Amino acid sequence: MAPCSPARVEPADGGPDELGERLATWLEGLGLADQLAGAGLPTYDRAHGAVRWREPGTLEPLDADRLVELDRQLRATGDDPAHGVPIALVRLRRDARVRSDLLDGGWLDYAGVAALRGVSENAARFALHKAADRRAVLLVQNDGATLVPIFQLDAAGDVREELLAVLEPLLASRMDAWRAWIWLTTPVALLGGAVPHEVARNPEEQPVVQRAAVALAERTRTR
Repeated sequence: MAPCSPARVEPADGGPDELGERLATWLEGLGLADQLAGAGLPTYDRAHGAVRWREPGTLEPLDADRLVELDRQLRATGDDPAHGVPIALVRLRRDARVRSDLLDGGWLDYAGVAALRGVSENAARFALHKAADRRAVLLVQNDGATLVPIFQLDAAGDVREELLAVLEPLLASRMDAWRAWIWLTTPVALLGGAVPHEVARNPEEQPVVQRAAVALAERTRTR
């Protein structure tokens, strides 16, 4: 007897239009609909009371099979697919919120660093980019501007000595600068829920933060 082919999964309780509506309503209820594009996933719009799902890039409409696949993909995490959580979208939403918080007073521009260091803006710009070349300072690009996250600076505007060995592996891995900024300033599981740049102030704990940074950098390189 020939082996049976895998059963084709059909949308539950109705056709593709109903599945598309249920999927959109579910994501809206979770507050995650705005994160689809950032995750490179299909997006949707509502027109004349109907939900229209489209592929990223091409904007081609999703057929029934593709909608079923998307539904399965978004619900893949969790023991019960009916109540699965789209972890990637949750993480994107979290990062968006953290970015907003970091942008709210968590950085300086070249002039701000120059004022702390007591030098000209041009001198500060030159020194910061030389340090970035040595992987000794984190610079973040945002809307055409260069931001210098404050957490890494001391009162004189220099990079905190204890952070140099933490920054180097992260920057060497070519990790996205925003991701590095978020990791360094938010609670981390490897550190028992502590914030890396704060823990690094303790000389006894600084090597632990460095090892966590190296582990993160290695994971980044292998992706």
